[in-house]
Amino acid sequence: MTENKLTFTRLFTYFKIALTGKEQEFTSGSIRKAVFMLSVPMILEMMMESIFALVDAYFVSSLGANAIATVGLTESVLTLIYAVAIGLSMGATAIVARRVGEKDINGASQAAVQSILLGTIIAVIISIFGILFPKEILGLMGAEPDLIASGYGYTQVLLGGNITIMLLFLINAVFRGAGDASVAMRVLIFSNLLNIILDPIFIFGFGPIPSFGVQGAAIATTIGRGSAVIFQLLILFYGWSKIKIAFKDIVFRAEIMLNLVKVSLGGIGQFIIGTSSWVFLMRIMAEFGSEVLAGYTIAIRVLMLTLMPSWGMSNAAATLVGQNLGAAKPERAEQSVWKTGKYNAYFMLVVSVVYLIFAEVIIKIFSTEALVVEYGALSLRVIAAGYVFYAYGMVIIQSFNGAGDTKTPTIINFFCFWVFQLPFAYFAALVLNWGAMGVFLAITFAEVLIAVIGIIWFRKGKWKEVRV
Repeated sequence: MTENKLTFTRLFTYFKIALTGKEQEFTSGSIRKAVFMLSVPMILEMMMESIFALVDAYFVSSLGANAIATVGLTESVLTLIYAVAIGLSMGATAIVARRVGEKDINGASQAAVQSILLGTIIAVIISIFGILFPKEILGLMGAEPDLIASGYGYTQVLLGGNITIMLLFLINAVFRGAGDASVAMRVLIFSNLLNIILDPIFIFGFGPIPSFGVQGAAIATTIGRGSAVIFQLLILFYGWSKIKIAFKDIVFRAEIMLNLVKVSLGGIGQFIIGTSSWVFLMRIMAEFGSEVLAGYTIAIRVLMLTLMPSWGMSNAAATLVGQNLGAAKPERAEQSVWKTGKYNAYFMLVVSVVYLIFAEVIIKIFSTEALVVEYGALSLRVIAAGYVFYAYGMVIIQSFNGAGDTKTPTIINFFCFWVFQLPFAYFAALVLNWGAMGVFLAITFAEVLIAVIGIIWFRKGKWKEVRV
């Protein structure tokens, strides 16, 4: 009893330290403690990121299946923006973590500035298309005319304000690379609280603010994310984290920018491959009607709530790999990956059991329409069945990225998503007439394949030799 009490007390102490971000040395000492210290704030950060879409889905669900489908179709397009943002984030995390491991904080700060500049340029270009062509974008996704007419405002606002998504991901990636995961977590807690308050106000109207319907969810989310970006920039400029920048640092540095682009290209490529496959899967799902699409959309939002914590642990592994390689400790880097993968698998096993048992109950929180609940629950069960494999797959893939080896995950993603998943989904769903089940199975089988191939490739150890 006394021993258990001591263990609980120690864990609670570690938890408090992890939340405050006081522990920033991850290249020495206990690996288990390092994984815990980084994972806790990163898990909470990723959960906060997933709550944006979940809150939108919750409030929008009362507006009907078309509104939910609008959110789903727009989010599937946004995943391409996430691909670029996350790809650049991988480069930023890898370079910042490596510089911090080398004790070169100035070099880490310069890399942070270049990542922000690059992200801003890309976001402005995307905004132009989002503002001018929202109806055409929804049309390409297979949306019906009435859905386009009622929902294009949501698409226009989110794509037009995509700079808030881009910078939120990028700057938090800088914090994570530096080991300041608690800072990134606090930023997203702030923006989510704001989004939860603003969502019902802009969707349903309040006082002088009119009812914007589904578009209101986009307005609230953009304001929430934008406020978070301002908070991030204040932290960077006032030096409230390990990384600090000044106005004099905001200059174009060709060598650092090119290095960032070089490392990020693989990350962008792998996520464009992965997320574009989600876009095509969503296009296939659109063939089965708004109710089926709505059920799938809700299920994906729910799944993301638990995939994000798993991704948080994967990001912890990436930071540990980058910093330990920078400190010339490759074996410690590898041990960190296997330990993180094991903890992630434990977590995902528990979650998958919950989804398998309570699928209908969970979907009914968002909708009571029979078809929406039926297909939402089905997708939840089938996709969650492969969760333990996802756990190791995500950690392994992020560990390659943390080492700066973004090429290997790109190859794995290309094979598993484009060569296997998309043809299988199309053939099973539309040729064999398995319907939505064909798409759900394609998702699960592809993620299992990623885990198996990733583990085999990781064991070869080539990632230890990458220089960034």
